[in-house]
Amino acid sequence: MKQEEKNTKEHNSKGRLREILSVLKRYHITQGIQPDKLCAILEDLGPTYVKLGQIMSMRSDMIPEKYCKQLSRLRTDVKPLPFDVILGVLEQELGEPPEQVFLQIDSRPLGSASIAQVHKAVLKTGEPVVLKVQRPGIKETMAQDIALIKKASGLLNFAAGTGDLIDFRGIIDEMWETTKEEMDFFKEADHLELFYNNQKEISYITCPKVYREYSSCRLLVMSYIDGIQIDQTASLEELGYDMLEIGEKAAENFCKQILEDGFFHADPHPGNLWISDGKIAWLDLGMAGHLSDHYKAILKRAISAILKNDIYELKNAFLSFGTPKHKINHAQLYTDLDDLVGRYMNMDFGTMNVGELMEDFLDLLKTHEISVPSDITLLARSMITMEGTLKICSPKVNMLQILTTHMSAIMAKEFDIKKELRHSLRDIYSSSKKSLEIPAQLSDLLNITKNGQIRINLESSETRGLKEEMGHHINHLILTVLAAVFWCSSAILCLTDISPQIFHMPWLAFAGFCLGGIFMLYLLISMILRRKKK
Repeated sequence: MKQEEKNTKEHNSKGRLREILSVLKRYHITQGIQPDKLCAILEDLGPTYVKLGQIMSMRSDMIPEKYCKQLSRLRTDVKPLPFDVILGVLEQELGEPPEQVFLQIDSRPLGSASIAQVHKAVLKTGEPVVLKVQRPGIKETMAQDIALIKKASGLLNFAAGTGDLIDFRGIIDEMWETTKEEMDFFKEADHLELFYNNQKEISYITCPKVYREYSSCRLLVMSYIDGIQIDQTASLEELGYDMLEIGEKAAENFCKQILEDGFFHADPHPGNLWISDGKIAWLDLGMAGHLSDHYKAILKRAISAILKNDIYELKNAFLSFGTPKHKINHAQLYTDLDDLVGRYMNMDFGTMNVGELMEDFLDLLKTHEISVPSDITLLARSMITMEGTLKICSPKVNMLQILTTHMSAIMAKEFDIKKELRHSLRDIYSSSKKSLEIPAQLSDLLNITKNGQIRINLESSETRGLKEEMGHHINHLILTVLAAVFWCSSAILCLTDISPQIFHMPWLAFAGFCLGGIFMLYLLISMILRRKKK
């Protein structure tokens, strides 16, 4: 039986791989993959790949921004499952017929996505609820698709026009981990409860309540929130809502999530923000981000440095966000940050765009090859999404202004005059102590100079690059000379009668020609590879 199952899996895997390859062939990937073409390919490959595309859109540190923007527009709705299938999953997860738990279940889904389908229902107690039901076999199907796309990723990496822009192999594993977390509804239940506890003191914020007794890893039962999407401005204004107030409160709460809670909604698009009974309801916390105290402190430092135009502090905060893959060119980084901050400082504060600012910073991270944790890039993408939502529902609200105002309030609250005085006195004492050492150090420096022992070391990235380039040229010259020596020597040996002979030439001459050829072949290959790297 196990062998039959294995054969069936292999057969299905081969069939699915043929299907993937046929889609790739239909879109002529060897002619290049532009953002719109990538989206079309993912949609044709099915719900698994649509989900992956949505997650890819959040990783602008790994994928070019133009691809992220296009991928974020991927459709979220997919063909709904038959209601009989939903009832079957419910019975399996509840351990009893659904009618024993629910008075009524609406057969028409409220929404159908790649991982789950949502239905409205009523508990036996009369409470209206929402059932989030996972598609049967989706985890196994996605696992198979992930394995296949990793095999097919080689074709995508070799596609003309993309080069190394998209490291498909590097991001698939991370995306699979993210997707597995999203498929565990216990995680989403934890997110909802944590979010509720963080916001319970905020009278104008709400979120669905989780019914743990009916929920499982594949079924999430939540309280039903009836309301209107935040982007339905005409309907909300008819009911007397002030859209400016709604936008300001939504932005203020989002800033609280980032700067105070360290736990934020990672996908705040209009479909996940509803207005219900005068409250802003945050829905669908399947995708959420966590910020440690360390990263919250760095974020505050970075915002403060931008406002103060303190490039030195901004550079330190910038480097604290991630880990450089190579040695940093500090002079170039200072210049790039100075240009970036200068561009925004010349703007009127009210017109600053936090989305563009975050995109520019992510581009700078990629330029200087600084890798950052996924939660930081998730934060950047969620801030961009939040600003887009605000532009739709309340264009006058400035996200950056609210963010900085909120941060200033936090800093004022955390300000401790006694602590600051102690720090200042400690700094004054340290500076005074060091200043007393200056005359002695200056005297030592003058003595060294007088004796001719002074030496100044200067180093720059340009000098190091020039040294490396010269080293490569010298190595190539040596190889060329050696090849010429072997060939000339072999040509002279061909005039002798040394035996044995190979191809009518002395074996030593043959060996010399071969060695010279190997040197030249190595030289040509290394030159081609270096040119490709450039």
